[in-house]
Amino acid sequence: MDGERERVPGQHLYFTVLGPVRAWRGDEAVSTGSPQQRALLAALLLRGGRTATAPELVDGLWGTEPPEAAIAALRTYASRLRKAFGPDSEILVSESGGYAIRIGLGSLDTDVAEQLTAEAEKAQHSGDRVRARDLFNKVLDLWDGEPLAGVPGPYAETQRTRLDEWHRSLIETRLDLDLELGHHSEAVSELTALTASYPLRERLRELLMLALYRSGRQAEALAVYADTRRLLADELGVDPRPELSALHQKILEADAELAVAAHASEEPSGGGTSFVRPAQLPATVSDFTGRAPFIKELSDQLATAEGRVMAVSAVAGIGGVGKTTLAVHVAHAARHQFPDGQLYVDLQGSGPLVADPGAVLGSFLRALGTADNAIPDGVEERAALFRSLLDGRRVLTLLDNARDAAQVRPLLPGTPGCAALITSRHRMVDLESAHLVDLDVMSPDEALVLFTRIVGEERVASERDAAMDVVAACGFLPLAIRIAASRLASRRTWTVSALAGKLGDERRRLDELRAGDLAVKATFELGYGQLEPQQARAFRLLGLADGPDISLAAAAAVLDMDIDDAEDLLESLVDTSLLESASPGRYRFHDLVRLYARACAERDEMPPAERDAALSRLLDFYLSSAARVFALARPGDRLVDHLEPTRYPGLDFQNREAALDWLFAESNCLLACIRQSADGDTVRRAADLLLTTKDVGESGANSYQYQVAAQTVCDAALAARDTHAEARARMMLTHMYRMTSNFDQADAEARRAIDLAGDDPVPGCEAPNDRGIIALYQSRYQEAEDHFRQALRAFQADDNLPGIAGAMCNVSRAHAAMGLTDSAIDLASQGIEIYSSLGLTLRVANGKFALGIALHQAGRYTEALDQLTGALELFRENRQRLWEGSTHARLAEVHLSAHRPKEAALHAEQALALRFVGGEFRRGTVLKVLGQALDMIGQTDRARVCWQDALAVYEQLGNTAHADEVRGLLDPAAVA
Repeated sequence: MDGERERVPGQHLYFTVLGPVRAWRGDEAVSTGSPQQRALLAALLLRGGRTATAPELVDGLWGTEPPEAAIAALRTYASRLRKAFGPDSEILVSESGGYAIRIGLGSLDTDVAEQLTAEAEKAQHSGDRVRARDLFNKVLDLWDGEPLAGVPGPYAETQRTRLDEWHRSLIETRLDLDLELGHHSEAVSELTALTASYPLRERLRELLMLALYRSGRQAEALAVYADTRRLLADELGVDPRPELSALHQKILEADAELAVAAHASEEPSGGGTSFVRPAQLPATVSDFTGRAPFIKELSDQLATAEGRVMAVSAVAGIGGVGKTTLAVHVAHAARHQFPDGQLYVDLQGSGPLVADPGAVLGSFLRALGTADNAIPDGVEERAALFRSLLDGRRVLTLLDNARDAAQVRPLLPGTPGCAALITSRHRMVDLESAHLVDLDVMSPDEALVLFTRIVGEERVASERDAAMDVVAACGFLPLAIRIAASRLASRRTWTVSALAGKLGDERRRLDELRAGDLAVKATFELGYGQLEPQQARAFRLLGLADGPDISLAAAAAVLDMDIDDAEDLLESLVDTSLLESASPGRYRFHDLVRLYARACAERDEMPPAERDAALSRLLDFYLSSAARVFALARPGDRLVDHLEPTRYPGLDFQNREAALDWLFAESNCLLACIRQSADGDTVRRAADLLLTTKDVGESGANSYQYQVAAQTVCDAALAARDTHAEARARMMLTHMYRMTSNFDQADAEARRAIDLAGDDPVPGCEAPNDRGIIALYQSRYQEAEDHFRQALRAFQADDNLPGIAGAMCNVSRAHAAMGLTDSAIDLASQGIEIYSSLGLTLRVANGKFALGIALHQAGRYTEALDQLTGALELFRENRQRLWEGSTHARLAEVHLSAHRPKEAALHAEQALALRFVGGEFRRGTVLKVLGQALDMIGQTDRARVCWQDALAVYEQLGNTAHADEVRGLLDPAAVA
C-alpha cells in the first residue's frame, strides 16, 4: 500500500498496521520509534480504544520472559509516543493502571478496511457485484505487505495471524466476484501464485479450477484437482472436501451450472382503488421483450408521483427503437398507481402535421367528463381547466411521439399524484424537471429473444447463428427486427439463413426491411424531412465515414467547419436522435441510420466530388495527427520526413501522453479510415497512415484489425500498380505476420517489400530488420545477424538514429543466442544509450528487453530481472500489451533459471492472461516454461497438461527442435 495515497487527508493523525506500523499527520510521517515502541502502539491501536492493563501489555510485548524493568519501559515508550504525537498527544491516555489510544473513526487503516468491507458485503448481498468487487479491491489496497511488519511480541504475532487470515479471506471473496463477473483469465495468474503459496487452502484450489474451466482450460482444471487430491493425501492423509469433489465432477460433465449466473430484475407491485376513469392506453404487445433496466427506471420514477408536484419522464430515441412500445408497457404496469385514469394521445411529432395542443386538451377534458359547452376556447384556459380537474386525482398521461417541449408543456398535469410519460425523437433538455431517458437499441440477447418469439423456436433453434446475423444486420433495432421476423414468419419456405443472406447486402438492406405498412426507411425519412438544410448536409456527409464513431475534431474536418460551429451542428442532430453522442466530444450513427444517410447522399444529388473531398479531408486530418503522435513518441525517427504531404491540418498535442491517448482512443476509427481510403488517389496516404499508427498494431489490442487494414492497402496498391504504397503495406504485413509467428509468410512479404522498395528508405530499412527477427526465431542466428547488419547500414544511410539503435539491439539478440554475451550486452547498452539521448521512452523499453535477454544468457539473473522489470513498466505505461506479455514471458524464463518457480509461474500465467505473447510460437514457449515451474512446485498433473498443449503448438508449427524438447519433458526416460 502507498501510505500517502490511502491515509485520510487533513492534519489529524492517521495510523496503519496493515503493513509496517506507521503514523501520519497530513503528508508528514510521524516517527513511531523502536520495534518495541511500535509493538506498544500496535497493541493499543488494535484494542479499539479499550484500556489495556500494564500486565496485559507486558505479556503482549514480551511473553513469559519480560525484562526486569518492563513496566518502566512501557512508561518510557508511552512518553515517547505522546511526544511524537505532538498536538494530538491527548489521544494516548493513562487510566486504571494501563493505557488506551482514543482516535476518531477512520483514523486507523483496519477501521477503514472494516467499513469498506461492510459496504462491499452490502453491495454483494444486494446483487451489485461490480461495486462490491471495486470496494473489496479498495480494502485489499490497504494492505502493504505483512501486517505489523517487524513488530515483535506474542500479541503482534497473534494479530498478524488474524490479519493474514482476514486478508486471505478477502482475497478469496474478491476472486469469487472476479469469476462471477467473467474475469476468469485474469484470475488464473493470481490464483496460480496463491495456490503455490498456500498449497493446502482448498478454497483457492476450487477457485483456480473454476477459473481455468471458464477460461477454456478444462484439462488443466482437472489436473489441479489431481494435484490437490495427491497433496492432501500425502501431507494430511485426507480426501478433498465435498465441495471440491463436486466441482471436479461438474467439470468432468461440463455442467451448465458452472456458467456465470444471470439475475433478473424485479418489477414493483402495488394496489389501488377502482374509480370511474378514462382508460385510453393502447394495448401492449404480447411479445414485449427485455428492456428490464429501462422498465425499472421509468417505473421507479412514476412511483414517486404521489406526494410530489408531478412526475414527468421523457423517453427519447431514434425512430424504430421502441419508445412507444416501452412507454405503453410501463404505463400498463403502473395503472394500479393511477386509479383515477390514464390518458393517451399520439402527438404526431414526427409527421408534417403535428397535433395541436388545444385540440388535444379538448379531447382530454371530454374524457374527464367535461361537457362540450363547458370547454373554453383558448389553449391557456383549457390547460388551466385540465389542471383543475386533475387536482386531488391520480392520473397518468401518456404523450406519445411529441415534436418538442413547447408542444408538451400545456398538456402536463400540475398537481401531486399525477404523472406524465412522454416519448419523442427529440431530447427534451428544455422541459423543466423532466426525467430524461435515452432509449438505446436492444442487447443481442434481447434481440434474439424477440426474433424467436415472432418466428418460432423450432425454426430458429437449428439456425441460431444465422438468427444472430439477422438481428445484428438489423442493428438490434426493435422495429427492424420485428419487420425481418414478420417477413420470415409469413414465408414458410424461407430459412433463417436465406433471410440473413438478403440482409447481408448493405446497399439493399433498408429496402429488405419492409413488411406491409412498416418500413425502417420510412421511419428515418420522417426525421430526415424535419432537418434544416445545414443539418441535412452534415447528416449526409458524416454518414460517409466508416468508423464506429467520430470525434468532434474529425467531424469538423469532414464538414470543413470551425470546431465550435461543428459542435453546435452535431449537438442539434443529437437532439433529433438521428445522431448519438457516444461520450462528450464523440458521435456515432446507428448502423441502419448510417446506411440511410449514405443513401440520402446519393439520392439527394450530392456531387461525388463533394463526398470524395469530405473523406479526403478526414484522411488528411488523421494522417497529420498520427504523424505528430509518431514524432512525439519517436523523436528522431525519419519516417515523418518520408510521408505524403497533406492539405488539411491535424491536431497538436501538449505532450507525448496526450498524443498516445488520442492514438489509442481513435484506433478503430483510424483503421476504418485506412481501409476506406485504400483506393486510387488516396492509397499512398492510406499506406502512410498505416505506418504512423504502427503502435496500434504492436500494442496487441487491435492487431488483427491492423493486419486486415494492411492487407486491404496492399491489395489496393497492387491493383493500382502503385509499388511505393505496396512496398510499405507489405512491410507492415511482414511485421504483423512476424508477431503472430507466421514466419514463412512474414519472410515472403519482407522479400517482396525489399524488391519493391526502390529508393524508398522506409521498407529498405524495416524489411531487412524484420527478416533478421524471423531468422532469430527460427534459430538461424548467423542469417539473423546478416539481415540486422543490412538494416543497420540502411538506417545509417538514412541518418535514422532510433533505427540504428534498434538494429544494434537486434544484433545483440543474435549474439546472445550465439553465446557472444559480452558483445550482446555491449550492443544492447549502446542501443539504450542512443534511445535515452533521444528521449524515446518506449524504445528504451525495447533496449532493456534486449539487454535483459543478453544478461540472462550470461547467467547474470539479478541484473536481467532488473532490466526486464524496467522494460515491463515502460511497456505497460505505453499500453503495449503485446510487448507486456512478451516481457512477462522472458521474466518467467529468468526466474526459472534462477530456481524461483513460484515467480516463474506467476509471470507465465500473466503472459497467458494477456493473450498477447507474440503468436503461437511464443505461446508454446510460455506453456513449456509454465509447465516447468508447476512441476518444480509439485503441480505435476497440471504441468503435464501445459507441456501437452505446448507440444501441440510446436507440432502444428512444424518446429521439430522445440517439439523434441517438450517430448523430453513429458517422457525423460525416452530421451535418456
